[in-house]
Amino acid sequence: MAFIFGWAFGHLDIQPTSCTSNNITNKTSKSANVDFGIFWDVWDKVVTTYDGKVDYQKMVQGAINGMVASVGDPYTLYMTPEQTKSFDQELEGSINGIGAEVGIKDSKVIIISPISESPAEKAGIMANDIVLAIDGIDTTGMDLATAVSKIRGEVGSKVKLNIERVGKQLEYEVIRAKIDTKSVIWSVKDNKIGYIEITRFDSNTTSLVKQANSEFKEKGVKGIVLDLRNNPGGYLDSAVEVSSEFIKSGLVVSEKSIEKDTIQQKYYASGKGTLLDTSIPVVVLTNGGSASASEIVAGAIQDNKRGILIGEKTFGKGSVQTVQSLADSSSIRITIAHWFTPNGVNISKEGIKPDIEVKITEDDMANQKDPQLDRALQYIKDKLK
Repeated sequence: MAFIFGWAFGHLDIQPTSCTSNNITNKTSKSANVDFGIFWDVWDKVVTTYDGKVDYQKMVQGAINGMVASVGDPYTLYMTPEQTKSFDQELEGSINGIGAEVGIKDSKVIIISPISESPAEKAGIMANDIVLAIDGIDTTGMDLATAVSKIRGEVGSKVKLNIERVGKQLEYEVIRAKIDTKSVIWSVKDNKIGYIEITRFDSNTTSLVKQANSEFKEKGVKGIVLDLRNNPGGYLDSAVEVSSEFIKSGLVVSEKSIEKDTIQQKYYASGKGTLLDTSIPVVVLTNGGSASASEIVAGAIQDNKRGILIGEKTFGKGSVQTVQSLADSSSIRITIAHWFTPNGVNISKEGIKPDIEVKITEDDMANQKDPQLDRALQYIKDKLK
């Protein structure tokens, strides 16, 4: 999942400040074009006639959730205080769960990518797996926040996932764990090729990439493999900064309103990167688990001709969200625009296609083979001859 945080002022047309059967406030709409009569008629009927205990706050949260979900965008959603806390922890790099980024695609709950060495990856869960059920609960029509909250849980507890993968139906039982991940891992391969794996784009990613590039310079590295596979995204600023490490000048990404058909903002390379020497070839590895911020970086490097992409087409999550906090510590994420690559590719609609397509099979994974990385290393060796 690129998330942009900003403060925004606004209001909800309905915001009951006190919800009991005898005291409901702010029942009128501030919009002259909206009739809330039926809403409150239903509210009163449930409160006065339901034979059971009514949780008024849950009714409010359910109404808000339905209102936000009605726009039809899986990334525009309401998060309860508990879900908001979990979301914040994820961006800080520490969560309790199975270690997999979950999204919605074609109205289905889908695994965007498992985190490297996570319980999900070790269990055999793969990018683009469709989650049919969570602990026996059908995911049809389930929103993203609900799916994530059901998959996460206490350390040591188990969650059962029913998966569909290329027509096959599989079942996995995964033990939840505390997931602490470092966003950047690097090494030198074949004595002269630097390898950087970015697992997500957080507040520390750019500094770690700079550290890796500094070590590569000291060791006389002649080429770079930037691995963005199974990277679900993160902060926009981090994506632009990492792109700027390799691109001397030029457009990195455009923020565009599809509804208004206008460019909202353009983001350019800073020109202050540490690996701007174009004699050092760069290969970016992508797959179906590369999403959001990782697609921004991949598209920027490809369109600016700073390097090539090897692997598989990316996930296609190029929408921009703002997160707004609410009075009760809940929050809403609202899609405010969409990302376009320098050459005008709508990331959400098209994804990013590799220059050289190389697939990884289940047999490759079972035998710990990585033909995509092998192809990238060979490409750089051929360029250096």
